[in-house]
Amino acid sequence: MTTMHKFLAKCDEALTEITAQGRYRRFVALEKLADRFPYYQVTMEGRTRDILVWSTNDYLAMGTDPVVIEASIEAARRMGAGAGGTRNIAGSSPLHVALEEELADLHGKDAALLFTSGYVSNQASLGAILKSLPDWHVFSDAKNHNSMIVGIKDAREATVHVFKHNDMADLERLLAAAPPDAPKLIAFESVYSMDADIAPMAAICDLADKYNALTYLDEVHAVGMYGAHGGGVSERDGVADRITIIEGTLAKAYGCHGGYITGDFKVLDYIRSVAAGFIFTTALPPPTVAAALASVRLLKSDHARRALLFNRAETLKAKFTAAGLPVMPSQSHIVPLFIGNAAKATEVSMRLIREFGMYATPINYPTVPQGAERLRFTPGPKHTDAMMDELVTALQSILHDTKVSAA
Repeated sequence: MTTMHKFLAKCDEALTEITAQGRYRRFVALEKLADRFPYYQVTMEGRTRDILVWSTNDYLAMGTDPVVIEASIEAARRMGAGAGGTRNIAGSSPLHVALEEELADLHGKDAALLFTSGYVSNQASLGAILKSLPDWHVFSDAKNHNSMIVGIKDAREATVHVFKHNDMADLERLLAAAPPDAPKLIAFESVYSMDADIAPMAAICDLADKYNALTYLDEVHAVGMYGAHGGGVSERDGVADRITIIEGTLAKAYGCHGGYITGDFKVLDYIRSVAAGFIFTTALPPPTVAAALASVRLLKSDHARRALLFNRAETLKAKFTAAGLPVMPSQSHIVPLFIGNAAKATEVSMRLIREFGMYATPINYPTVPQGAERLRFTPGPKHTDAMMDELVTALQSILHDTKVSAA
């Protein structure tokens, strides 16, 4: 058997197993309708129809905001569609510089550095930091995003300690056992997007101070929404100045694309100079950067939009609870609904589309552990009470048929 035949056989075996477990991922091709968001259009089984989407990460509908769209259009007309190269090869524009300055100001840091995505910003930055010294000890929350895990693993000489999710006693136990003089880094998120909980940020900073550790914070599911200006949970909790590096995304609440880190100028200059994920990647396109810049500036002062987001989230949680639906605990704007089985999660999602014209993403392994499958709802400013009532009715009908009970 040739190498290609062996490889294809392995692919077939793996895909068969994934399908048998009910977690084969079938993408639903949804066409976003900018003038009718959160409605999308979907073509399935020979039929085109409108779909009310409940699972977008465009949390604040900024991706459809007229000011943001016009900024992108104007930049495309003036500067073209693409950056034309890496930041070093004709790809750095005044827009890139302005956005980095705006993001540094947002988090109260010396500098910011743009990456092509939030995934790349975590992977490249953590890898670069943990290769800078020979004996790093990194302390990573058990539920950190894959991008952080991959970045940490990339630094093969670093000693990795995984602490129980949001468990400060376990984190301190590991910190205390590490060599006192070894360089240390605590890596964690603010809002955990699948469990909808929030890190005890001040307590983590206290432990970092006590054990002489740096801190790396992923704020991707919080920037734009939390804090007086959208600086994230670190701004809300008044600890941004205690965090060494704050990482964020432009692809969720800001409705655009790209990732970034903020921090001390010299640290970021070092990462800019050594991180392969920055050096060798084409820069973000000017229309994307212009849109993100407009979005960040708007949200710094749009307190009403942020307040409405949290009102919508709390309203949906209350409606789910009152209806006896298996809503999971949530400290954030994310509303997870427990299903507990991969095949059932997919079935509920598909029935919502086919029978009720709504879409919610099924979350299966490996994103969550097997047996913890769920649907993930992210109500935004444009989801009305009437929409929520229709959703509750639909879910009650479907979950009764599939015999899903409370978590």
